[in-house]
Amino acid sequence: MCFDSAHVPLPPVALASRSPRRRELLTSHGVRHQVIDAGIDDGELAPGNRDPRSWVMALAYLKAQAAARAARDSTHLYGSIVLGADTVCVKDGQIIGQPVDEADARRILSLFRDTDHDVLTGVALLNTRTGQRDLFVDVARVEVGHVSDEQIEDYLASGQWRGKAGAYNLSERLEAGWPITFQGDPTSIMGLPMEALTARLSRFAGDDAGK
Repeated sequence: MCFDSAHVPLPPVALASRSPRRRELLTSHGVRHQVIDAGIDDGELAPGNRDPRSWVMALAYLKAQAAARAARDSTHLYGSIVLGADTVCVKDGQIIGQPVDEADARRILSLFRDTDHDVLTGVALLNTRTGQRDLFVDVARVEVGHVSDEQIEDYLASGQWRGKAGAYNLSERLEAGWPITFQGDPTSIMGLPMEALTARLSRFAGDDAGK
């Protein structure tokens, strides 16, 4: 069935994430959503030698699947599209997630300055009513110019690095004047590739309309 995605309202989303940045992105793009706790702390999981794309997609699906089980038992969430997501940075083949402490954040930020790295966001969409699912990975490249030791230490003291893949948030660091350029969707670097996500949500809505 063909449909015009521009005229299909996006379905409500059950977000399997406590990330305030992901909530802000959904809100700013007009995606109705509620938060549902997936009960998974990916900081406790180690990727080992897994391919970065496979790793972020697997984590996103793991979160979405756990949240979908809870959503099926919830009357007001039934029929929602469960959204699971995970973001990591990749430098020289090494997967870098959230820093475990301040020393780890310092190490990551020092590794990133004066060079580039990739940011991968995996997304899993699960329809709690039909069982339909859609998994994808979005990749962006970030180049960080020279950030002084003093700038890094001031940032570390702020505590803003906590809970962030690669120890930073793109919009916050740009606002702070850090020399950062990027290729790709900036919202993907911040935790959700909204251009690709809204297009795929439109397809979910269109598929439901034809049932």
